[in-house]
Amino acid sequence: MSLRVPVISGTRQSRMGLSRLSGIPPDGGDFFASWRTWDRNDNLNKIINMENKSFDVADLAKASDGRKKIEWAARSMQVLTLIKKRFEKEKPLKGIRLGACLHVTAETANLMLTLAAGGADLSLCASNPLSTQDDVAASLVKDFDVSVYAIKGEDNQTYYRHLEKVLDFKPNITMDDGADLVSLLHKNYKFVIHDSRFMIQDSKSGKWEFFGSSEETTTGIIRLKAMEKASALKIPVFAVNDSDTKHLFDNRYGTGQSTLDGIMRATNLLLAGKNFVVCGYGWCGRGLASRARGLGAQVIITEVDPVKALEALMDGYQVMSMDEAAKVGDIFVTVTGDKHAIDITHIKKMKDGVILANSGHFNVEIAIDKLAQLAKSKRKIRPFVEEYIIPQTPHTPHNPQMKKIYVLGEGRLINLTAAEGHPAEVMDMSFANQAFSAEFFVKNKGKLEAKIYRISPEMDKEIARLKLKSLGIGIDTLTSEQEKYLASWKEGT
Repeated sequence: MSLRVPVISGTRQSRMGLSRLSGIPPDGGDFFASWRTWDRNDNLNKIINMENKSFDVADLAKASDGRKKIEWAARSMQVLTLIKKRFEKEKPLKGIRLGACLHVTAETANLMLTLAAGGADLSLCASNPLSTQDDVAASLVKDFDVSVYAIKGEDNQTYYRHLEKVLDFKPNITMDDGADLVSLLHKNYKFVIHDSRFMIQDSKSGKWEFFGSSEETTTGIIRLKAMEKASALKIPVFAVNDSDTKHLFDNRYGTGQSTLDGIMRATNLLLAGKNFVVCGYGWCGRGLASRARGLGAQVIITEVDPVKALEALMDGYQVMSMDEAAKVGDIFVTVTGDKHAIDITHIKKMKDGVILANSGHFNVEIAIDKLAQLAKSKRKIRPFVEEYIIPQTPHTPHNPQMKKIYVLGEGRLINLTAAEGHPAEVMDMSFANQAFSAEFFVKNKGKLEAKIYRISPEMDKEIARLKLKSLGIGIDTLTSEQEKYLASWKEGT
């Protein structure tokens, strides 16, 4: 059952204090260390005024399970916990309306609670129709007073209606994962600059001040850079994905592990001994190839970039064109961020029974539309596995006339469709970047241009230091002699 409550005109109801909104105990202690005791003694946390809330989630009855997931993820997000404690005291986002289009998972929920602790008023929608954890969405609405528009399996019409709901919120700051929110903002709204400040205007919502948007993923950055190059970008954007503490860890270790998790949950297949084709050798491809090899797969890399292809070869993988890989692969996974990395010409060359999966943001990397046109039949054989039967080419006495192609998760992000996405440990750093980006926009409003910004190296290193500290790991520091040597050009051989 989907619960839909209409938007009420005017301002939303007062949050009844930070304790109710963020789930932080009134004594300021660590929420996830004490929420059970506090919950028994403070019924205010349970009070929900449905009449003044706008949301669209699958089932509020799932909230209890979602809250436990949020608590479990928080244990591994210590950097975000440190930021939340500072935000509680300083309130750097007080009075800010923040609209987010992110995967609605337990990790994202902890980011929302951090932003709420900083004083932000929040509205959240999903960045993929199949990535939502319905119990987490329910908990954010019921337990933490966050407006959420996300239902796992929602159709495209619902997906875009949810995006519109977030923009109806008149956000001062947006957070994106794939640039759908920013794209819609540019399509449907008018931007004006007044006294060096960005203003958004439309006939329906009036005019409001806009500070900037942050982008989480590689695909989104590709879209935004294309907009910037074409002079179509009208707002400041913070490229979270370009931060070292994001792409070196989230993309590599997070995508590598969670993609295999999704494939194995969907299929229950053994990877050892299989020809495992990774399409793309960026940071996501590197992580995926490494973990597949660790499970005993024979890894093949396909690339269009000669430098990355050479690097893959030197890393010990087979490298070949997709035309050649198509003939020998057993499992194919796309992580390119581009359209039709696996096209129908490749699919026609594949063996009977191959597995196709995608871990790029959008479901365009595999030519599923062309596959559907070619297929003689299609059926769902497991919850996240669709079987397409297509003509076998070429027809020979040794080849059956038909062959089966299996597509996982409708060609969408398999790590979120069939599994739970990246581990909390890596999302901790990614979302630390997101939290800092929101603070960055507030501190620099009126000073920014309509272009893409990147986190400073100092802040990148600070996030890494906080992560190491949370893990109980100390590292060396340069001596004054070493610093002097690095700063000087006079001393040589």
